[in-house]
Amino acid sequence: MKHTISVLVENEFGVLARVSGLFSGRGFNIESLSVAPTLEPDLSRITLVTRGDDRILEQINKQLNKLISTIKVIDFTGEEYVERELALIKVSAEAESRAEALRIVDIFRAKVVDVTPKSYTIEITGASAKIDGLIELLRPMGIKEIVRSGPVVMGRGAKGTAG
Repeated sequence: MKHTISVLVENEFGVLARVSGLFSGRGFNIESLSVAPTLEPDLSRITLVTRGDDRILEQINKQLNKLISTIKVIDFTGEEYVERELALIKVSAEAESRAEALRIVDIFRAKVVDVTPKSYTIEITGASAKIDGLIELLRPMGIKEIVRSGPVVMGRGAKGTAG
């Protein structure tokens, strides 16, 4: 099962290594990882996506909460949340496919951020499923490169998390 976990931590040296070490020490892969400061400059939010059964993830959540630098851990599995990811996609844009690529970009409300005689670089933000959909439609045109940020998430509703 896929788990999206948000960890609010003190913004200090070595915290990311300790958090990622919990996963590698238990043989879990982190599918995506995003870290950035919050509204409070001394706090950072780590958003990570992993897969595993609920029992093991419950243990990881407990271990994350035991880290001295951890303020709060939220596993968004089964919760309502807003998810966004950024992707840059470089696609071949030969004369015969340029117009079709632009139509697809428009449908997904993406943007062309760089143009060369042989390629477009496309920027898209949204849910991971939206990005996956755009990639599948662009694949026949010849994708040269993809860079994805991994998702960042925020719980829905008025209640916020610290930071």
